[in-house]
Amino acid sequence: MSNNFSAEISSRICNHMNEDHGDAVVLYAKTFGGITDAIAAQMLSIDAQGMDLTAKVNGEDVPVRIEFDHVLVDSEDAHQTLIAMVKQARVQSK
Repeated sequence: MSNNFSAEISSRICNHMNEDHGDAVVLYAKTFGGITDAIAAQMLSIDAQGMDLTAKVNGEDVPVRIEFDHVLVDSEDAHQTLIAMVKQARVQSK
């Protein structure tokens, strides 16, 4: 477990993703969380092993846990991993 993921880092990443990249968060829920009917999603937290989202499906909030393919080292690793994941999700959704 990486000690480089404080609550502040998680909060900063989540706020940024929810405010500036909401479409990417929905793609994460659909592609990696298997919630194909999601119409909206929010990132609740991120840690070295994965991220917790809530997806909106048929008016209900559905919790989603997505595990990363590796343990994240730091916030830069999180940044690069999230970018790679959204690129992969966009390719898969075509």
